[in-house]
Amino acid sequence: MQETILSQYAKEHGYLHPEFFVDDGISGTTFDRPDFQRMQRMAENGEIETIIVKDLSRFGRESIEMGRLTQVVYPSLRITFISIQENVNTLTRTGLEMMPFYNIFNEWYAEQISKKIKAVWKSKAENNERVSSTIPYGYKKSETDPKQWIIDEPAAKIVRYIFNLCIEGLGSMKIARRLEDEGVETPTEYFSKQGRKTSNTRPVNPYRWPQTTVKNILANRQYTGCTVNFKSTFVSFKVHKKIENPEDEWQIIPGTQEAIIDEDTFERVQELRSNKRRNTVTGRTSMFSGLVYCADCGSKLYYCAAKSIKENQEFYRCSAYKENRGTCSIHYVRDSVLKEMVLETIRSVAKYVQEFEPVFLYLFAKQNTLGREISIRTMKQELERSKKRITELDKLIERIYEDNVLGKITDERFYRMSASYEKEQKELLAAVELSEQTVRKAEQEKVDLKVFLEAIRKCTELKELTPTVVNTLIKRIEIHNSVVDDTGIKHVPIDISFTAVGIINIPTEKELIAAMEEMRENSLKTA
Repeated sequence: MQETILSQYAKEHGYLHPEFFVDDGISGTTFDRPDFQRMQRMAENGEIETIIVKDLSRFGRESIEMGRLTQVVYPSLRITFISIQENVNTLTRTGLEMMPFYNIFNEWYAEQISKKIKAVWKSKAENNERVSSTIPYGYKKSETDPKQWIIDEPAAKIVRYIFNLCIEGLGSMKIARRLEDEGVETPTEYFSKQGRKTSNTRPVNPYRWPQTTVKNILANRQYTGCTVNFKSTFVSFKVHKKIENPEDEWQIIPGTQEAIIDEDTFERVQELRSNKRRNTVTGRTSMFSGLVYCADCGSKLYYCAAKSIKENQEFYRCSAYKENRGTCSIHYVRDSVLKEMVLETIRSVAKYVQEFEPVFLYLFAKQNTLGREISIRTMKQELERSKKRITELDKLIERIYEDNVLGKITDERFYRMSASYEKEQKELLAAVELSEQTVRKAEQEKVDLKVFLEAIRKCTELKELTPTVVNTLIKRIEIHNSVVDDTGIKHVPIDISFTAVGIINIPTEKELIAAMEEMRENSLKTA
């Protein structure tokens, strides 16, 4: 209908050789639209004489950019802008005085629509309904109930196969290659053949699986039969940048559809993916694989096992060593020796925490202010102030734009103030994003600290290491080159970085006394 109206207008007013620019399904609050950008390039190249729209809302719903294009850019390029509905014509200078107000109302309408959509999402979530309309690979809509997902067996079979390959020890890249070699169609190709809509472009090679696709499938909790709401959001109705929400803000509704993957399998896969293991020829692996690094060059240490050596002779060496031809030295340590050293360290730390937990927490808080409650609270308060200022800047920009149109401020002053406000807003948006990441990290560290304390308290009488203990407590192990002491005995220094707390240096008796005295003095000052 819009094309008919525009064609008729062009014919009646003598505009020859019209070309249509259409961006279906993309919000007018953004000007980053493919066909709109194509039109802009043609305009800048002098290929366009007149731009005609049915009404201003079809051109865009962002008042500031609308004003810049129609009042600055197009006049500079000698392009006439016409809006049929509002009777706007920049050549005859008609309708210009009301155009800013139309643009503001169009933007306001978009904002109200955004609020209504969010209200619908909130209402659905409160009623334990699914918010997102995106159906993951492996499921499809029920023919009798569009809100219900049912298993799409051909795709679900591939999903189960991907999880099984991960359990077998294959990483996401190897899984992607295996699927390609076996001629398994990618989800995009599968959806296209099924007639299902997809935002991705149909691949040239229908069997070439991107690694990210495999990763997303392995990380999708919805395969366990639950619904996950609010995994992501957008900056605002104007800024369509996607932001991933922290997991504690997700809403997980169990049992909303039949599970493709059971919960235990899913959790096991997440554990394997968090600690990648490099396969050896013998098929033997170490519980430390993926956690051991070179203290000097930062490279991973390879776990080396061969049929010619016994199990107690398996060892690690720096991946940058390469038989003395690389950039680093060997940094050699046997797997059995590493187990003993790690076990002894965990026992010592467990005893220290058990006997002097208040001192441990005091020294940790002193060295790691990020985890302090007061620091998190301060950051959150600063975040709220920044967000409030961003909203204020939006209103200020709108106000000076209106003042400029009404002649209350000069163009020069408007451009100067607008540039200043937009610069401040851009800096604030970047700072807010960084601060939110910092707050999420700090809050996660608080949770991790609780998990660490619960786990380490159980390790005082630990007899042997298990993968569960290692994966729960240890984040990273760094191996130094061996050193020889005065007695001629060789030692391999190691640094163990524990989850949430990093490297723990157990204080001497003198340091413990000093720390307890410092704690006592601080408590008296507080009192």
